[in-house]
Amino acid sequence: MNAHIVKSACLAAIAASLATSSPAWAEDVKGSKDHPALTRFEGAEIRAYEHKDFDEAVMPDRPIPREAEAKGLELEGKLTRISYRIDGKKSALEVYRNYQGALQAGGFKTLFECKGDEQCGGDFQSFVINGGKVRQPGQGDATFGGKYYVVLAKKEAPSGDIYVFLDVMEDGSNHITPVFQQVLETKPMQTGQVQVLDMAAMQKSLAESGRVAVYGVYFDTDKAEVKPESKAALDEMGKLLNANPNLKVYVVGHTDNQGTLAGNMDLSQKRADAVVKALEAGYKVPAARLSPRGVASLAPVAANDAEAGRAKNRRVELVSQ
Repeated sequence: MNAHIVKSACLAAIAASLATSSPAWAEDVKGSKDHPALTRFEGAEIRAYEHKDFDEAVMPDRPIPREAEAKGLELEGKLTRISYRIDGKKSALEVYRNYQGALQAGGFKTLFECKGDEQCGGDFQSFVINGGKVRQPGQGDATFGGKYYVVLAKKEAPSGDIYVFLDVMEDGSNHITPVFQQVLETKPMQTGQVQVLDMAAMQKSLAESGRVAVYGVYFDTDKAEVKPESKAALDEMGKLLNANPNLKVYVVGHTDNQGTLAGNMDLSQKRADAVVKALEAGYKVPAARLSPRGVASLAPVAANDAEAGRAKNRRVELVSQ
């Protein structure tokens, strides 16, 4: 048997190990699916799933020793996070080698790889699992102290580069092999989706319905600091409130349903507080006229099962008192 045939047979075996006969398994979490760039290891179940049409993500590309500053590639684009669970009869090494082969066969180039704390650094897993910049805490299975294998790979394409980060772990006590997969496709963000209402439109909405939804107030993911890009929306709110000195409003923060309700309640309240502070400091609106409230995802205006709907739900509202 010649070398070409041997190589083809090996790649076919790798693809078979990762492939699945159907797009979703009965055990998978609702709404989840494999990423089209990389299918699952045979028998894996999806335990957690997150997809955003455009967001920021950190891709670890270096060891992280204990008490060292954690850094990685900071990228923006289409983001997919998947946490798989595989039966512990399959070792982390076997799973990892299969993924390595599949990435190579798919045209990906390895940017970084490491094994265990001795190569990856004592704080590597803590940063990946609990740091909030790679995977979100509580998203699927995770383990500390045991074997784990990491790879970051990149595939260049005219439509946008694709980055894949994999953390393959071994949990002997629970007899499972967890896999965390983060895929970032560096496609440009679709713009023109949000238009900032001017003061007249805001005033009309308040007069007709007692409330106005304000888009264009921006925050980083899971953060409550108002970003500079929010100035246009804040300007119009400031004009409205200063032109109507007797107007008192609730400033209501809304989120989508990603994450826990308790976490989003806290986040939406902090964001409402931040908007109130911005109106007080930048537009001299008296605090007595502004009452911040956070309601998380309890008052959606669209379904949360797609990013387009979630974007509509992430908003600030002014509600007449």
